[in-house]
Amino acid sequence: MKKILVYSLLLLVTGSGCSKFLEKSPDNRTELNTPEKVSQLLGTAYPQANYMDFAESMSDNVGDKGVGVPDLTNVGSFRFEDIIDNNQDSPEYYWNACYSAIAAANQALKTCLTASDPQNYISQKGEALVARAYNHFMLVTLFAKCYDPETAVSDPGVPYVTEPEDVVIKQYDRKTVAYVYEMIEKDLLEGLPLLDDKRYNVPKYHFTRVAANAFASRFYLFKRDYEKVVTYSSQALGSGSPTTLLRPWNTDYLAMTYQELFEVYARASTNANLLLVESSSTWARYYYRVRFALNNAKRDEVLAENVTGGEWAFLYHLYSSGGENLLIPKINEYFVQSSINANIGLPYVMIPLFTAEEVLFNRAEANAWLGNTSASLVDLNAYASTRIRNYSAAANNITATKIRNYYNTSNATVGTVRTVLDFKRAEYLQEGMRWFDILRYQIPVQHRTAEGEVITLGSDDPRRLLQLPQSTSLSGLQPNPR
Repeated sequence: MKKILVYSLLLLVTGSGCSKFLEKSPDNRTELNTPEKVSQLLGTAYPQANYMDFAESMSDNVGDKGVGVPDLTNVGSFRFEDIIDNNQDSPEYYWNACYSAIAAANQALKTCLTASDPQNYISQKGEALVARAYNHFMLVTLFAKCYDPETAVSDPGVPYVTEPEDVVIKQYDRKTVAYVYEMIEKDLLEGLPLLDDKRYNVPKYHFTRVAANAFASRFYLFKRDYEKVVTYSSQALGSGSPTTLLRPWNTDYLAMTYQELFEVYARASTNANLLLVESSSTWARYYYRVRFALNNAKRDEVLAENVTGGEWAFLYHLYSSGGENLLIPKINEYFVQSSINANIGLPYVMIPLFTAEEVLFNRAEANAWLGNTSASLVDLNAYASTRIRNYSAAANNITATKIRNYYNTSNATVGTVRTVLDFKRAEYLQEGMRWFDILRYQIPVQHRTAEGEVITLGSDDPRRLLQLPQSTSLSGLQPNPR
């Protein structure tokens, strides 16, 4: 709608016979003629939508509580069905939000490239390129097959849009996953060196150098280029101890009330948060109240034990609002009234798109695949020292022997990677991040309803790919197979 409004305004001010009133632009931001105005536009180049509802509901983190708040996205995702809904938190809403953000990035890039003084737009160009890469990465991850070097050249991708749209319905080609990855890498590598952190009033709401390195860390993990994962992860984490960047769940957080935790989790001043985005979403309102969510059985499956032999501090932050409505205070809602005196408005959440914990996990996993499990253990022990209640290095230190015995495997790489995945699963409960590991490793998922129905998602099940919105057929896009 924003884009249509801009085009409508342009038609109004250039049409013949316009009055003096219409000859004056109603909003000077419609003319992108300064770096400051481009920077304002780039504030919308991030996907202002939330993937947590459908991603978490499809994962193996959820069970059937038998009762709960009805939510079409939650129900459809749990059953691995195509969700015919475009409301907040749905896959179609997320698709549209990503392409809206891409449109903003492309409009910004056009201004940067055609300005009479392009040298003054260098950092804006960098942010636009990295933001465009990120939005396409999320789209290809969720709506296409996960990157596989053997099949990526033939697997259908998603449209990689590089120019502002100038027609109502434009025809697009999905091309291939390999092509989309090439374009993502090109934009990312070109844009990252151009970023200027000093330009941002609140850096955590934009792609800083740290956030862009965190994105590169995730991108190359999906691409299985593990040496680059280590490189970019290390640049994002810096040379100091990573523990200073991690959330203090087993120390400072233990003294907080659940409301205080809600307030601090997605705060810009929290070191662990590397990139935040605001989204209209009801997830904070319903994530523990919907029918298919974290229940007692899943709590025990994920948090009952771990390779350290210690107890997760998360268990002391796990609250119940009655029955099996379990929540860990993370994503909190803030309500924006439609006007000062209104009783209606929209719920919003602040979403951590990248965190220091994820970057640490990426490096540990990459080092494991590179055969450097000793480096992986250093990172995993740093993480455990901030998560295990009453942590003691003597008692809880993770060793190769502990991993071998806990996972009953003689393969050090496999055991270390399993440790990383289990730690990530616990860390990101109720945030949807588990789904990305399920995609990468083709982990089967089995959902069982309270009535005894078993719904299985196999490793090669086509339902792993979210279905493209029906409206995309107008642009010539073929849907995913079912």
